[in-house]
Amino acid sequence: MPRIRQADVDEVKARTNIGDIVGERVALKSAGVGSLKGLCPFHDEKSPSFHVRPQVGYYHCFGCGESGDVYSFLREMDHVSFTEAVERLAGRIGYTLHYEDGGAAPETSGRSRLYAANAAAAEFFRSQLLSAEAETGRKFLGERGFDAGAAAHFGVGYAPRGWEGMMKALTAQGFTRDELLAAGLVSQGQRGVYDRFRGRLVWPIRDVTGQTIGFGARKLYDDDQGPKYLNTPETIIYKKAQVLYGLDLAKRDISRGDPRRVVVVEGYTDVMACHLAGLTTAVATCGTAFGAEHIKVLRRVMGDDNASGEVVFTFDGDEAGQKAALRAFTEDDRFNAQTFVAVAPNGLDPCDLRLQRGDAAVRGLMDAKVPMFEFAIDRRLAGFDLATVEGQVGALRAAAPIVAEIRDRLLRPGYERVLARRLGMDPTEVRAEVERAARGASHAPARREPVEAAPESSEPVAVVPVTLANLPRTADVALERGALMGALQYGHQVDQDTLTRAFEAPFRHPALEAIRQVIVATPDRTRAGWAMDAVNAVREPYRSLAGELLMSPFPARDEEGAARSTADLCRRMILRNLDREKNELLGAVQRVPAGSDGGRALRMRLRGLDIERQRFTES
Repeated sequence: MPRIRQADVDEVKARTNIGDIVGERVALKSAGVGSLKGLCPFHDEKSPSFHVRPQVGYYHCFGCGESGDVYSFLREMDHVSFTEAVERLAGRIGYTLHYEDGGAAPETSGRSRLYAANAAAAEFFRSQLLSAEAETGRKFLGERGFDAGAAAHFGVGYAPRGWEGMMKALTAQGFTRDELLAAGLVSQGQRGVYDRFRGRLVWPIRDVTGQTIGFGARKLYDDDQGPKYLNTPETIIYKKAQVLYGLDLAKRDISRGDPRRVVVVEGYTDVMACHLAGLTTAVATCGTAFGAEHIKVLRRVMGDDNASGEVVFTFDGDEAGQKAALRAFTEDDRFNAQTFVAVAPNGLDPCDLRLQRGDAAVRGLMDAKVPMFEFAIDRRLAGFDLATVEGQVGALRAAAPIVAEIRDRLLRPGYERVLARRLGMDPTEVRAEVERAARGASHAPARREPVEAAPESSEPVAVVPVTLANLPRTADVALERGALMGALQYGHQVDQDTLTRAFEAPFRHPALEAIRQVIVATPDRTRAGWAMDAVNAVREPYRSLAGELLMSPFPARDEEGAARSTADLCRRMILRNLDREKNELLGAVQRVPAGSDGGRALRMRLRGLDIERQRFTES
């Protein structure tokens, strides 16, 4: 298979801002000079430990240790090959790739073909919405307040009633039936392969970067025996537990809002209604309940590292809607943001609310929201007769565990008072019951994952990786650590002879020494990307530490100050090396017999060291 020329690989990476690529999936904010940070997309965390340095084209997570360049990020996030990652970024910037030996571009992988098939299907469905047959679909949209502009904005299309209209259109474009099956666009029956979506309105479901990965389809005709809504089945690119409809359109406003707010609704038309009414941060699940994977996605987009954000769930007022809200409540503690519930008057969903009362009523849902804890308490109390003492006591016992779950020590007393008012009971009695519930929860056995007993083995125990946090707290290590950090991040702005001189003497700590060796061995420390290549060249198990040094916020106000500080650290390293050599020579002089030639040579070297030291002291 032809390979992409290395010069093109390097050029595409140099022209691509890794901050833009990562920022499509993770809300990033400033973390010091030249550094951005956000919640890690590779593991679940409460506070951000994932750092990106656009100038060096590198990312590193101080929590899980994941690190790499823009290609490795795409490979990990989208599960594509190296070649696909390069081709995707080249297409993004309009760069023409060249292949070794003049070969043609290689065939794209299965994942890329699925993305391409979904994109082609989305275009097919959109074009069909203009057909005469789609009049029923256009009428459906119009009756719900959506015009042609709204349909185009959300990419709504129409799947013809025939059995193979879409399949014929896509096979004519070169897609195979196996590819269409793998994409979930067609189904296999006893009589062969046929279109999965027929006679339905179709919404494209996109990932956070805007690529179409699946579809949701609403039936329009009474003779359709299928479910009201039919979604794409699970594929290698479509995982419904991780997908939120509308997130590609909402992510920008979510990450830039003040406060950062996400509105979670229940359906495609509800997302459309909210966005058209001005609630442009609305998203919906795709044929599954809101769960832990959805929370991970939202937290990364929100940058959910403090309690200033808001997640507002809108549910129908019926029993099913209340159950959905309580299911969301069970996941509440996974958010740092405050969670709320908004139920429209008469239990209307946002789409119907917009139809009956207008855009302002939809926006007004945010004024009517109530905290999730308050909603959960009210639902727990609903089954008791609060006019009787027995009902009050039973309700208190049922609701106290909810209040006991509140982690915020300032919020819990307030909800104790809320519960007391709801019950008409003495606040001290309520507080005592809440404390009993809290003690009961704390005494409950912790849930632990099963752990297999390790078999007897002569294999050595795994070594604890070296990190910045567990380096020795000595002056020498602190200086070496700072100098290495400065060299990796701003070494290209420092006099190269000075940099080489600073790192010519070995370090005592093996991890720092391994990094020093690579820096010294790098021939050109002024070219773009040298530091990232240096980190990748550090031997294990010290490569992760090198990544930390490259990504840690450098203590400076701006880049100019960082370069000056790096130069000063190099100067201090040189002075330390000179002092060490001087001390060794002084010891050697004392051991040499008086009047010998060796003693004179040593003393001349000592004078030279003093002169050299004076020069670096004054510089």
